[in-house]
Amino acid sequence: MTTEVLTPKGVAQPRVSIRIPESLTRVLKYLLFRGIALFVTVVIGVYLTVLIANMGGYLDTIRMAVIQEEVGAGIMNDPTLRGLPASEVRRVMDERIIIAVKQLNLDQPFALRSVNYLTDALTLNLGRAEFISSDSGSRRVQAILVERMPATLLLFATSNLFLFFAAVFIALFLSRHYGSWLDRIVIAMAPTSAVPAWLYGIFLILLFASIAHVLPFGGLVDAPVPETLPEYAASLLRHMILPLSALALHSIFISIYHWRTFFLIYSSEDYVDMAKAKGLSSRTIERQYILRPTLPPIVTSFAFTLVYLWQGAIILETVFAWPGLGRLLYQAINLFDVPVIVGNTVLIAYLLVASVFLLDIIYALLDPRVKVGGGEQRA
Repeated sequence: MTTEVLTPKGVAQPRVSIRIPESLTRVLKYLLFRGIALFVTVVIGVYLTVLIANMGGYLDTIRMAVIQEEVGAGIMNDPTLRGLPASEVRRVMDERIIIAVKQLNLDQPFALRSVNYLTDALTLNLGRAEFISSDSGSRRVQAILVERMPATLLLFATSNLFLFFAAVFIALFLSRHYGSWLDRIVIAMAPTSAVPAWLYGIFLILLFASIAHVLPFGGLVDAPVPETLPEYAASLLRHMILPLSALALHSIFISIYHWRTFFLIYSSEDYVDMAKAKGLSSRTIERQYILRPTLPPIVTSFAFTLVYLWQGAIILETVFAWPGLGRLLYQAINLFDVPVIVGNTVLIAYLLVASVFLLDIIYALLDPRVKVGGGEQRA
């Protein structure tokens, strides 16, 4: 579209309007709709967590019983109420119960409160925990999550990142030595990954901590806490050996087998045989014709590995008494501490959605066959 503008001399000059390229418009629309779809997924997931954590509203009955019990115990121990008629004591008890109920908004329908819980969770207004507190004594859910997060990141960042890169590089080596004795060992050991990591952890604790007494378990460091930094670091590393070993035994062989099979599939493609016929070096073939086509799945796996660093493992952290987010979630479930459960879920949901959203864009950058926003891809 063009328009005309009058100059000071009264001569009409054409002015060309700025047009947004169709490809950019398509990308912006795609990102908008993709973002909305992922946000709706988060809303549904968090709301289901709110309903399940509150047992569909049945938890209100438990809260009401707890309030009545606490108020009754407080009245029985209140010397100012002794000697009063039973009707007066009952009136005071009812007033205190009403006040406590209003403080927790239990006088509102659960459907309305569940929407309020959802809004607070999505805006990261996680409120206060009902039973769990941080080591500093704070009941704020954010403070509790932030306090437990470093322990989970330390353990699972070390294990997952090591396992990811070790599995990829070892699998790449095995794809070049198909049928070797090491390749056969990995194939034979792959089914052992069916055993959960926490079960490996129990056997490792039994062997190395209970029988041999060579490694500790339980907590981050020894008690009392070492005073100097080198002693603290040494104690921390010794406490990490058993959980890291359990995670490695659980995942390493199946991960290597997975990537090894993946690389072998791409190694048997026709264009790889053509590259070999041209006399290209094995390193060049491996880098340009095997690794590059498999880069999107590798990036996807790595991205989800980063997300799972924050999540922790509920049973594994409980077995090793590791003070991370997984053990925190286990404690919150046992205590019906809804704010902590919802807060943990919201944290993982936002990280997962952000990873999926970025992966859609990264795919288009890494793989020329993928076109963001739809449309036909020209050869």
